[in-house]
Amino acid sequence: MPADAPLAILAKAPIPGLAKTRLIPALGDAGAARLHERLLRHTLRVALDTTSAASITLWTALDHDHPVFREMAEHHGILLRPQPEGTLGVRIHQAFHDMPEPGLLVGTDCPVLTPALLARCHHALSLADVVMLPAEDGGYGLIGVRHVDPRLFDGIAWGTGSVMDETRQRIAALGWQLDCPATVWDVDRPEDLPRLAAIYPGMVDDA
Repeated sequence: MPADAPLAILAKAPIPGLAKTRLIPALGDAGAARLHERLLRHTLRVALDTTSAASITLWTALDHDHPVFREMAEHHGILLRPQPEGTLGVRIHQAFHDMPEPGLLVGTDCPVLTPALLARCHHALSLADVVMLPAEDGGYGLIGVRHVDPRLFDGIAWGTGSVMDETRQRIAALGWQLDCPATVWDVDRPEDLPRLAAIYPGMVDDA
């Protein structure tokens, strides 16, 4: 895939009490929101290293006009779009539906997503129908599709450890080829924080 292939980022606004809620017991409302903002900024830096800003869409949630979102759009030239109402599957499908050509979609919870890995995924999508980065918790940290079909996302048990397995089954049923260049991990729970601090101390040292 060329460097201007579309890339969607799904992101909540870093609002205390509403962002990274499963980390609130360890970090508090404000600390969890600060960490969420740092992860969002990290994700955008990785994206900009491999993808032209004009091809990046930040799909916003909670507060579509949040100052962090506005700053990112004004400083980098990325596009902001509000996530639609509905399940995660509905929101992912909408992001792909709005892409002018095949592209990738990521969240903001995957600190091990690097420019090199993102570039590998862009390239893999030129050869496979679907590209994914399975996550250790049973979900996935990235997905790219060449064909936009709501059946890929409808009825998935989002937020559970079966998301990746269910998605694999959908891909097989559709007769599509899947490529998984790597397995990743997300920052979702307090037990993930020491692992994050080991690779990016600045993200968690004063959170």
